[in-house]
Amino acid sequence: MTAKRQSLGDAKAAKDDEFYTQLSDIEKELRHYRKHFKGKVVYLNCDDPRESEFFHYFSYNFEKLGLKKLIAACYKSKDMDLFSTGDSERAIYLEYEGDKDGDKIPGRDEIEVQHFDGDGDFRSPESITLLEQADIVVTNPPFSLFREYIAQLIEHNKKFLVIGNMNAVTYKEIWPHIQHDRIWLGVTRAGTGQMWFRIKDDFPVKSGQRTDENGQRYQTIGSSAWFTNLDHSKRHEDLTLFKAYNAADYPMYDNYDAIEVSKAVDIPLDWDGVMGVPITFLGKYNPDQFDIVGIAKAPLGKPSKVYPQQTQVSAKGVRSKVTKLNDGPALKVETPPIGKTYYEVDGATYIQMYARILIRRKEVTS
Repeated sequence: MTAKRQSLGDAKAAKDDEFYTQLSDIEKELRHYRKHFKGKVVYLNCDDPRESEFFHYFSYNFEKLGLKKLIAACYKSKDMDLFSTGDSERAIYLEYEGDKDGDKIPGRDEIEVQHFDGDGDFRSPESITLLEQADIVVTNPPFSLFREYIAQLIEHNKKFLVIGNMNAVTYKEIWPHIQHDRIWLGVTRAGTGQMWFRIKDDFPVKSGQRTDENGQRYQTIGSSAWFTNLDHSKRHEDLTLFKAYNAADYPMYDNYDAIEVSKAVDIPLDWDGVMGVPITFLGKYNPDQFDIVGIAKAPLGKPSKVYPQQTQVSAKGVRSKVTKLNDGPALKVETPPIGKTYYEVDGATYIQMYARILIRRKEVTS
């Protein structure tokens, strides 16, 4: 899923973006959307068909899904030839319109190979021309270009199902679409198991890697998730609420008018106000059950209180002057936590939470 960067200095980012999604993960997610694909043109615009399991999935399930057309395009590669044509340094795209000889296998004589004049970048005019033909875009785009990639899909009013970093929900370019139900999470996402991506032999050595019995390397990204604007039934399943509110278990933030709920499963059934929940709540979010009020994370969220410069005390007891407490929701505590970072302001002790999504139960707002 490599794409053109803004400068040659971004070469490392390009290398770090080369993740190949496993067929098992694609099958696990795509089975929830089959009704959306009948009669549609699907575009895989960040997929080298020599490597992509997305192309494998859609070409071999073309008739079952009732597709009209499949297009796959990739950024220029110098690593391998396409069907041994010797044109490896030219960017290509493929078009497939289904089985012609009755063997239900996408053969080479049934796949039309075309060359881009340019480099095949998803932002190029040639790629955008293909995008305009498409009804649905499905791919694993470059994580480093996720903001720009989603902006293009929104601009061209496309349906999509793509993989991204879960933390992207807190990007200023992405959050408004999440809040206003223009983008939501797919079915398999962060919190339901890690996704392992196939990587090339020269991929940088990092933590979270493994090698199979055939020597193939894999990288896990525990925070990866599917992002989509295709509806699915899991999105309308109610989250069962069984806990009752009490002030000890659900403290009020000092700088937001909301209570802290550390786990989505612990949302109280009898609290009528605003609640702050982790971003992983979006994996259980039912728009028929909850309203998203906002987000507690600067600068996207507007806190009711801004702290002056404070003293940060690290888990090892190191003290330093910082302004970090202004970044997110803060809880005032009676005693400093043991073994955790905390903050001191005017003699009081605070702990800062990670970004929180602010929600309210739908039956209350209605």
